[in-house]
Amino acid sequence: MRATVIHGAFDVRLEDRPDPRIDGPGDAVVKVVASCICGSDLWPYRGENPVKKPRPIGHEFVGIVEEIGSEVRTVKPGDFVVAPFVVSDGTCPHCQAGYQTACQNLVGYGSGKADGGQGEYVKLPYADGTLVATPEVPDDSLVPSLLTLSDVMGTGWHAARSARVKAGDTVVVVGDGAVGLCGVLAASRMGAERVVALSRHEPRQKLAKEFGATDIISERGDAARDAVLELTQGVGADAVLECVGTKQSMTTAFEVARAGATVGFVGVPHGVEVPIGTMFSRNIGLNGGAAPCRAYLPDLMADVLAGAIDPGKVFDAQIPLAEVADGYTAMHERRAIKVLLRP
Repeated sequence: MRATVIHGAFDVRLEDRPDPRIDGPGDAVVKVVASCICGSDLWPYRGENPVKKPRPIGHEFVGIVEEIGSEVRTVKPGDFVVAPFVVSDGTCPHCQAGYQTACQNLVGYGSGKADGGQGEYVKLPYADGTLVATPEVPDDSLVPSLLTLSDVMGTGWHAARSARVKAGDTVVVVGDGAVGLCGVLAASRMGAERVVALSRHEPRQKLAKEFGATDIISERGDAARDAVLELTQGVGADAVLECVGTKQSMTTAFEVARAGATVGFVGVPHGVEVPIGTMFSRNIGLNGGAAPCRAYLPDLMADVLAGAIDPGKVFDAQIPLAEVADGYTAMHERRAIKVLLRP
């Protein structure tokens, strides 16, 4: 099969890899219908996370089950499935509590135990604890939205849930990537009265409004803080979604939060400093982390299939898997919000 392999900074290649095969009774092999490039894939692509040796990359995909191990019970060959961005056993105490990203037997895609997601096939263990099947094979028009459930929509939802968004709230979303945009959609879906998106890019601003943003702020840093405070009569936001993971984004998140608010953070932290003094003096909470997308998948899938949400709009580019390197370049240069790959 063909699969994407990262060799180092700015060096992504589509290569021939061994065809996957069932190794254990809980395994499944999935033929990929669509996969995509994640913002977190850009950290190693840019060289900000070291790549010690070439490795398969990609952790978001949907597809058709080809083969299963003898003990798999929840999916069968022919099922269309969504795969969350990590492999979890579904049975450990953390999985049972709804935090599958902290599974005691966690497996990452491209680790050797599971293939990378940006390829033609993926073999993974713990199929019962990981894969979620749709009731029937969906129309192709639904594939982009179902694909977002593997990561970005579930992660945006986790940001809003972690920030304790409730009906009537004023919510600020820091970050206008696919996760931030899905955070706007999640906050709106949860009943927020005002959703303020921080974005400097017109296409992303437009999509944020489609997803329910009531206000757009294009400033950054101190200017963004001042603009939010002006919008809220000097009070700040009831809930803040931090969807980037940088020092500046976290600083802004706390500066725009009202006293007693919660910052829901899902951006992978890079150089972040938590302002514990501000948290203490203003009773601002911090909650979140790696999103347990598997926990949210059934409900979000029902919303997608019912037409209640259409998060697939975050894909503003669809390209063949053969052009995956161009997809990475487009996202690195911010010419694309999120790139969908078709094998």
